[in-house]
Amino acid sequence: MITLAIDTSTPRGSVAVFAYGDLVFDETFTADRSHSASLFASLEHARACSSHIHQIAVGLGPGSYAGVRIAIAAALAFDVALGAKLVGLPSVAALETDAREYLAIGDARRNSFYFTHVVENECVDGPRLLDEHALRELLEAFPSQPCYAEEPLAAFPSAQIAHPSAVILARLATNGKSIVATGDLEPIYLREPHITQPAARLV
Repeated sequence: MITLAIDTSTPRGSVAVFAYGDLVFDETFTADRSHSASLFASLEHARACSSHIHQIAVGLGPGSYAGVRIAIAAALAFDVALGAKLVGLPSVAALETDAREYLAIGDARRNSFYFTHVVENECVDGPRLLDEHALRELLEAFPSQPCYAEEPLAAFPSAQIAHPSAVILARLATNGKSIVATGDLEPIYLREPHITQPAARLV
């Protein structure tokens, strides 16, 4: 199986291709606000490495909603063009770390944070939304576990920085691990999507 993996849930994006168990492409890039240009250039390079793609794995976050949506849109385009299977995995399950078990936290805005407990690249708890006090209490229950964040957190300065890896996503998807969605992919929502009701029409 040939798996293309994409993660753009953080400002550091990555693309990788696994072909029959071997890593044949791995590229990272940085884009602060929009991954579009860098991502599609990287996808062109990845596509040149393989004549066919059987499966596309997308990191679903939590993280940048816009970034994840861009990755999903790119995956859908490959699906239409190549008929590849689409699978989604939590980005926090694919952090670049040698730890078998770790905690992943991050800023969820509006004075809140997300928390995930990961064991062997499986999310055994979360991602879930907590306020600062609740997260501090929860972290105290895991004093010996390494704790990672994808960007520096002023409230939790001891968290180590680690980013999601498309290489790990590709390996997991190839082995059928950590997949949480197939086909119709959506970002991992920490809150219910906000829907604005249309204004009443005047007759």
